[in-house]
Amino acid sequence: MHALKVLLLALSLYIDSVYPSSIQVPLDLRKNKPRTLHGRFLHITDIHPDPYYTPGTSQSKACHRKRPKKKSDKAGYYGTPYSKCDAPFRLTNYTLDFIEENWASEVDFVIWTGDNARHDNDRKIPRTPSEIYTLNRSVAEKMKKIFLNRGIPVIPSLGNNDVWLHNILTPGPNSITNEYASIWSHFIPFHYLQVFQRGAYFTVEVVPDELAVISLNTMYFYDSNKVVSGCLYAARDDPGNLQFDWLEVQLRMYRERGIHVWLSGHVPPSPGNYFSECYIRYAELALRFQDTILGHLYGHMNADHFFFLEAIDLVPKTKFKFTNGVGLYESLLKDFSSLPKSSNVVMDEYAVVNVAPSVVPNPYLPSFRIFTYNTSRNAQHELQGALKKEKGSKRKHGHDRGDKGNKTTHCQIEAHQKTWICHLNDPWHSDPDSPSRSNQRWTPLGFSQVHFSSPINCKRPPLINCAAVLSSKHQRRQQKSPTAF
Repeated sequence: MHALKVLLLALSLYIDSVYPSSIQVPLDLRKNKPRTLHGRFLHITDIHPDPYYTPGTSQSKACHRKRPKKKSDKAGYYGTPYSKCDAPFRLTNYTLDFIEENWASEVDFVIWTGDNARHDNDRKIPRTPSEIYTLNRSVAEKMKKIFLNRGIPVIPSLGNNDVWLHNILTPGPNSITNEYASIWSHFIPFHYLQVFQRGAYFTVEVVPDELAVISLNTMYFYDSNKVVSGCLYAARDDPGNLQFDWLEVQLRMYRERGIHVWLSGHVPPSPGNYFSECYIRYAELALRFQDTILGHLYGHMNADHFFFLEAIDLVPKTKFKFTNGVGLYESLLKDFSSLPKSSNVVMDEYAVVNVAPSVVPNPYLPSFRIFTYNTSRNAQHELQGALKKEKGSKRKHGHDRGDKGNKTTHCQIEAHQKTWICHLNDPWHSDPDSPSRSNQRWTPLGFSQVHFSSPINCKRPPLINCAAVLSSKHQRRQQKSPTAF
């Protein structure tokens, strides 16, 4: 059965391959007739398709086998919210088909933040590299068909479940980075292929000379990846440090060119997810280039939330641990309750990280997001920007980032001299008139969250915020047991 399903997946890839391939072509407003911007983009994450998902089976068996006695324990038809099961092909097919029918011509680019294979949660059916790559290639082909064939850039990121072994990625180049360089060859600009093979990160100017998306490989920052050094200051060849060095160069370059940037990746940058030294480097770059970075978009957590990167994180004494036994919800409440009152907030010292909910209903309802952003040209802001450039002002704001006295004292201690906090002293670039803080061209305005309201056993899963009417043809196709994308 396993071999048959993999064969059918491969067959679907062959059928797609007979159509002409599309290479990642950024939206270019300079060539021929300018293309109208819609002011919207898609963020989709954590699809987790599962070829073994079977409706009516036991949730305790990963929704793969055995009929449970209790009806409430049965796997649903379109998926099983509030469980640990992955997504049936019915759900992933329906979601991507719905996006194609309703949104594919309404967005300017797609940020796709990883995890396109099932979890390794069934010991009787262990995952294999072949299965992981086949699932990823299938989803990539679908993304190419829906978006690239319309000239819409897609920016993928590597998830912790897109590699084998789970959570483990050695420094590149390696077989995994080489495989994804092939799977995502249509999405990665040609001049970044060698960079990608080394570290699985790259950047795309989705609107040339104006707007870019950087795809980071968070596996080299993730503290569950035990085969890297965790961005230690002394380990300058650690793949996490090499990636941050590259990221800093990109941000400097984009800032000099006046291009604004979204940072994207799979695992969000938090003290509970990143090695402490990797977190320090990320937070420092996020705050140093606050006038260039529009926002931070991530997945992995399968829960809709946001949090802040704060200047206080860069104080030498800060410890990067969540309180034992405290979950995400409690941690967020604690963090938000400790924020200063609005009258005392120094905006230069904060950056917002948005974490999107997942397509897989594990643990909540399947979702994706359509972000909106400002595409208008505001003459007042442009004039202000021109005057600043005329005066030679780059708004270099030097921040204490903690107590200078404490930093000076602590950085005299040998142990602290080997940490990044004692070596990150570049001036910060923050500007209240930048798009990340003032409504103008490229400023994010909000998002619509589209999700199934009750997909457990229904034949037509209703969608919130959108009209979701299945055609009779589509419905008949979905009633059959799908075996591929």
